[in-house]
Amino acid sequence: MTHAVSNTPVSTTSDATAVPTPAAAPAFTFAELGLPEAVVAALARNSITVPSPIQEKALPDAIAGKNVLGRAQTGSGKTLAFGLPILQRLSLHTDRPAAKRPRSLVLVPTRELAFQVVESLAPYANAQGLRVMPAVGGTPFNKQVEQLRRGVDVLVATPGRLADHLRQGTCILDSIEITALDEADQMADMGFLPEVRAVLADTPADGQRMLFSATLDREVQSLVRQFLPDHVEHSTQDGKASVRTMDHYVLMVDRGQKDLVLSEIGAREGGRTIMFARTKLGCDGITDRLRALGIAAESLHGGKAQNQRTRVLERFKNGRTPVLVATDVAARGIHVDGIDLVVHVDPPADHKDYLHRAGRTARAGEKGTVVAIVLPNQRRQVLRLTGMAGVKATAVNVSPGSAELNSITGAKKPTGEPLRAESSPRDRNSRPGYQGSNPRSGGGYQGSNPRSSGGYQGSNPRSSGGYQGSNPRSEGGYQGDRPRTGYQGSNPRSSGGYQGSNPRSEGGYQGDRPRRTDSSSYRGAESRGYEGRGSDNRGSDNRRPASAPRQDEHRSGGFRSRTERRSYDGFDGPARSH
Repeated sequence: MTHAVSNTPVSTTSDATAVPTPAAAPAFTFAELGLPEAVVAALARNSITVPSPIQEKALPDAIAGKNVLGRAQTGSGKTLAFGLPILQRLSLHTDRPAAKRPRSLVLVPTRELAFQVVESLAPYANAQGLRVMPAVGGTPFNKQVEQLRRGVDVLVATPGRLADHLRQGTCILDSIEITALDEADQMADMGFLPEVRAVLADTPADGQRMLFSATLDREVQSLVRQFLPDHVEHSTQDGKASVRTMDHYVLMVDRGQKDLVLSEIGAREGGRTIMFARTKLGCDGITDRLRALGIAAESLHGGKAQNQRTRVLERFKNGRTPVLVATDVAARGIHVDGIDLVVHVDPPADHKDYLHRAGRTARAGEKGTVVAIVLPNQRRQVLRLTGMAGVKATAVNVSPGSAELNSITGAKKPTGEPLRAESSPRDRNSRPGYQGSNPRSGGGYQGSNPRSSGGYQGSNPRSSGGYQGSNPRSEGGYQGDRPRTGYQGSNPRSSGGYQGSNPRSEGGYQGDRPRRTDSSSYRGAESRGYEGRGSDNRGSDNRRPASAPRQDEHRSGGFRSRTERRSYDGFDGPARSH
């Protein structure tokens, strides 16, 4: 049974005499809710004295122990709406939680959001001696096991990593008193609902449950019916964009001008900017082109290690990196105050992604601007998405240096002085000796990673000449989905353009295109008698020694191409009948 709660203010004044009225004072203060004094004092130290709308509506029922369904946009204060009731309940205990048995659980879709929740709740939990712990992928599993063994009050977890702990018996959910699901619609979009259902089924059926979501689609409704059969619903909006401090624009650009417009937006002064791209490759390409023009931008996507993602996000928070280029999935945990511009570089997949992207700005009553950079063939798609999202976007034709672009985004011409390329996992930790799975600058065993010179390279490219494994790259600049000319990224090479984060000089395997190489090209391991891959020398009587005269002397040495007749020095392909 659902107890719907009306959240729409009703005016008793006729239209003819309607006058602006100040916002109503909150119905209560945090102290009046029965929160521990230490929590109230910690809130005051953080200048939080007045509940947000969703907190004002949901907190009384949540503290009373009722199941709560909350619908509110990102940045509306949902974390404290479910976090404070959890802390209030757990503060009543006088003993420590048992080993492996947390007392409350918060499920979130992404690692970044888990860290954000822990960071938000930690000051108020510490004030009462309660322990809050994240359990997410990309971080040491054994360390989490040890923390769980010592006892945890509030466990903030992603579904995948929590499932790992449950399977191995390092976490048991039979002592959970309160379970909260944050961003439930995003978990549904990411395909986590089977894991979420399994986790909820392991928690006590008589425990309190809270679910918060920006939208309430069919999958989330089925979750509510199954695990929140008797709940109170509180909503501050109807699932569409209703933030009045957010302005939306569709910036129409001509083909060939998108990168220039994007660079001028990135060069603006003041505030933080987040740009969204569809793919990891797109993020890295945009970031490289911005940095080549003097714009301090960094990328955030699932291809980065967790410690890299954490450092990138920290630099974005403290202002060292004013521009963040992210994918939808990675950005779903970015809850950073002060983001005043969101840029859709690529159109979102659907209207829900549009709302989640837009929710990075105009948080907690601040103002924000959302712009979509749209090519002529994308206009219809973007306008349809904004309509489905309940957004009234203003379409404006802009060009590099135009007054309209400057007035909407604060765009300015970039300095054009290149910045150092954004580091990658294979660019760091260059030191001598054994590196395990890490790259190094030269000498020694390199595992399966590339190195700057010499030695067997496994299946990865190398910086000078030689067999390039199964990752061929043709010459020319950043390719994306099509070849480009002009700016070639910030990793120069001796010929051709940007080659990703694995620069190389001439020579070596060039994909399916033949290349001419000089006599110094890599010949396989012929000095050791190795006759190349796919040779017939394994137990064959037809093998020739590496020193035997080469056939086809008119060809230059080196691996030529799969589309041509194979030719190694000392190897002429599989044996052929004459």
